[in-house]
Amino acid sequence: MIHHSEIRSASILIVDDQETNVSLFEQLLSDAGYTQVASTMDPTTVCELHRKNRYDLILLDLQMPVMDGFQVMECLKTNIYDAYLPVLVITVQPGHKLRALQAGAKDFISKPFDLVEVKTRIHNLLEVRLLYKELESYSKVLEAKVVERTAELRESEARYRSLTELASDWYWEQDEQMNFTKVSGPVLEMLGIRVDALAGDVEEMIEEGWNEDERKKLQATINARQPFLDFVFSRVHSDGSAQKFQVSGEPMFDRSCRFIGYRGIGVELTSK
Repeated sequence: MIHHSEIRSASILIVDDQETNVSLFEQLLSDAGYTQVASTMDPTTVCELHRKNRYDLILLDLQMPVMDGFQVMECLKTNIYDAYLPVLVITVQPGHKLRALQAGAKDFISKPFDLVEVKTRIHNLLEVRLLYKELESYSKVLEAKVVERTAELRESEARYRSLTELASDWYWEQDEQMNFTKVSGPVLEMLGIRVDALAGDVEEMIEEGWNEDERKKLQATINARQPFLDFVFSRVHSDGSAQKFQVSGEPMFDRSCRFIGYRGIGVELTSK
């Protein structure tokens, strides 16, 4: 909710080429308790004034020489810092009301003025305007928090990778097609994986001697998109030497909960 005092301290610009009308609105707004009221009788200055001051409400007469109210509104739309056009138009012609609303005005008041109606429309528009600004401010704060949190997560991720690489023989990542996208450490020699230096692709070289039961069990876990901890698998080389490895991994998902691959660490347990 917007407090009554916030509405009374909102900034207002009166735009009318008739001095009597300007004086009338200044007196009306002053009597209603508004404290930040400015005015101009030159419509060509409105856009620049609004860019500098970002008024919460502009009382705009439609019929003015040199530059009418419709032209002023078109100019105001070029202000990239203000997505909300805070304009209350003043018109004596009923046919101009719809056109003014289509041009971007938020409301209108007709001549001759009903002072109670004028005060009510001004109050209501200012309340909406201030709520809009409050929402905009909140969105910026939220966006800043998201950026800050994203940076923290990236830093945490980098720290995690650094620690896992130090605590293991290798660190690995795979995409959703289970193609290796990153490997570090002596995994190439241990698992028979080679990297195409030119294409940047990582490919697995098929070697004999892997324990098929272990591989099928690991593959079933991966197909189910499940994490695995300290999974042990082994192979025997053609010369009779054996290797045993222990790996841990977890599936990765994006913000839409779509599976995008696996990451994990591994160590060689024995080498004979």
